[in-house]
Parts: sequence; C-alpha cells; structure tokens
Amino acid sequence: MVYIPSQSPASAYTQPFAFSTDIASQPFPSQEILHIPFNQPLISQREMEYVSEAVSKGNLTGDGAFTQRCQAWLTTKIGCSNALITHSCTAALEMAAILADIQPGDEVIMPSYTFVSTANAFVLRGAVPVFVDIRPDTLNLDETQVEAAITGKTKAIAPIDYAGVSCEMDTLKAIADEHNLMIIEDAAQAIMSRYKGKPVGSLGHMAALSFHQTKNIISGEGGALLINDPVLMERAEIIREKGTNRSKFFRGEVDKYTWVDLGSSYLPSDLISALLLAQLEQAECIQQRRHEIWQYYHEAFADLEAYQQVQRPTIPENCQHNAHIYYLLMQDLETRTDLLAYLKSRGVQSTFHYVPLHSSPAGRKYGRTSGSLKVTDDLSDRLLRLPLGGGMDLREAEYVISGVRTFLA
Repeated sequence: MVYIPSQSPASAYTQPFAFSTDIASQPFPSQEILHIPFNQPLISQREMEYVSEAVSKGNLTGDGAFTQRCQAWLTTKIGCSNALITHSCTAALEMAAILADIQPGDEVIMPSYTFVSTANAFVLRGAVPVFVDIRPDTLNLDETQVEAAITGKTKAIAPIDYAGVSCEMDTLKAIADEHNLMIIEDAAQAIMSRYKGKPVGSLGHMAALSFHQTKNIISGEGGALLINDPVLMERAEIIREKGTNRSKFFRGEVDKYTWVDLGSSYLPSDLISALLLAQLEQAECIQQRRHEIWQYYHEAFADLEAYQQVQRPTIPENCQHNAHIYYLLMQDLETRTDLLAYLKSRGVQSTFHYVPLHSSPAGRKYGRTSGSLKVTDDLSDRLLRLPLGGGMDLREAEYVISGVRTFLA
C-alpha cells in the first residue's frame, strides 16, 4: 500500500504524529484484525506533479533535467565530490567495482550479513568476496576483524551501514590507508544518516545509495553512486554511459562521442528521477515521521528488553541513524519463527532479513570466510523486522506493538 495524503503537498509532510505514551496499559482490541504491510511509503501530490511534468516535456531518457537536479541535491546535502543517479543501487556498486579496477583474483572484504548485490558487483569482475563477522551491537562489519582478513590480494573494503547506522569509519579508513585499499561503502540503507556529524556516504572513496521502494527515500527502483575522489569522476561518467564519452559531447567538450572504456547502461529514466526529486525535496519531513515511529517502537519494547525477552537496536553515541529498520532480536530461532507466524495471523507483515552470504550456495562457490562468523550465524537466526514507513499511522504502530507484547506475554 502506498499512502497518499489528502492534504496539499506541503501540509502532507509537515504534520507531526501525536503519539500516546501508555501503549503497554492499553492493549489493542483482540477481536479487530488490521492489515499492516511491511513497508508503507509516503507519497504526496508533488511526486505526481513532477512525473506528469516529465511526461509532458517528453524528456524521458537518462540524464534529463530531473536527474541533474537530484544529483545536485545529493552533492550539496551529502558533501560528496559528485553524485551520479543510477537505475539501482546494484548498478552503482557495479560501477564502483569497475572504477576500483577490480581484477580477477582480487579480494574484497565485506560482511556476510548483507544483500547479494554487495558481493555480486565484485564477483562479476572476477574477485573473491572475503566474509568477515559482524558486531553484536550494530550488526555492522566488525572493524576489529578486518585487518586479519587482509592478504596480498586484497583490493578494497566494502562495509554496509546496517539499518542506517554507520560503520566505524575512522577505524576502517585508517586500515585502508595503511594497506592502500579503497573503501566502497554500501550505504543503501543509510541516506541522511551521520557518523560523527558527517553525512554517511561522504567518508569512503565511493558509496552506493538505494532508492528502492523499501528504502526511506524512494523512486520505485533507483540508486546513486557517490564519488569522494575527484580523480574518479571523469571515468565514472564514461562507465555510466555505456563506456562512451557521451557526457563530454553534450557539454560541447568533444565534437562527437565514441566508445572509449568499459561500461554499461546505468542511467535511469528521467521519470524515475522526477519521482525521486519530489522525495528528496521533502526528505526531512519523511525522516521525521520515520523517526517518530522508530522511537515509539523503541520505547514500547524497553521493558521487554529489561526482562531479556528481546534485544532492541543499539545506536552508538557517535552515530545519527535514519530510522530505516526497526528490528528485534528474539531469544532463539524458534521464538522468532513463532512470532512471525503469530503476527501474520493478525495481519502484520513482519519478516526476517538476510540469509548470510557465506552459507549460501553462491557464497560458498565464489567467496571465502575469514575467522569465525558466529555472530552472523547467531543474529541472522534471531532478527525480526517490524513494519516501518513514512505512511504508517499511530493506530497501525500500536497494533503491531500490541501483537508483539501479546505473543510474548
């Protein structure tokens, strides 16, 4: 379900939620069943207007006016050297692998607890993903185990910012600098998050964002490659344009364009960018709604954590998260399985997350592990994600909380 407010675009993103604070004492009526989808994007009339404008102007191909405006927004807000909108985060990661000059036999260090695109981008270049365990608090790449995974073949480190919480980037950057490695940050979940006051995506050599419908800021499908090393920018444009110098041609820098390098068609339609621009322009208000729901969940489950029935997300003091995911770590796999089934019976679409890549058929074929991945194996069996989206309202959040509390009672 996509929530489309009836108010004007401005008011639709400025009205705060008025959450009650005594959910534990007011259980939801047990006889009433609601349908709560896992993800409810918040869409206003502005998205419709921009898409209509793109259609009316007939500018539907890649690198149109809306794409340029999205790139300018990202460059300004994140502080990267440049940003290139792509048709997916997967495309951005594949571009990053080419820009990093990943060659057959190279190794790239990454967590096993991530989406397949993080590994696929490098496997497609012939590299070996080296899986390292995650931290038990943030579920991010355990920076204390990275150095032990480095060999003479290591070319890059590819951390992900799980649930919109930044990795320990200072430590990773120090390791990368010492060993002359690139940092390619999979920031798919982390737009508008910060690490020590700096925007996530601005700290490594490159970073990839996602605007998939399940993310905070959406365009249905879509992504972006953020570039923090200006030396990479010219080649990035070429790779994105099928390996041609087409961008130079349109800027009048060459009198014709031709094939000059590796590349593929990584540009999005300007229709996608039109929808994305409307979301970016109202990102602060979308984020406010998500944070209010996230915090409401967090406070509602505090007593359950105190009684060791669940473990809530941990946010380090030096990180400002973006409320991308609200998850609970259950006591064991059986409890998680039973709670998922119970919530489903009540109409609540909750879910687990990744199957660790190191235990997948392709992961065993193309990658290798470094050290024990016991934290990854343990937490992946116990993690349960609750519905969260800018389109959720108070009644739905209370219904989800009531379901969890009733089951655990």
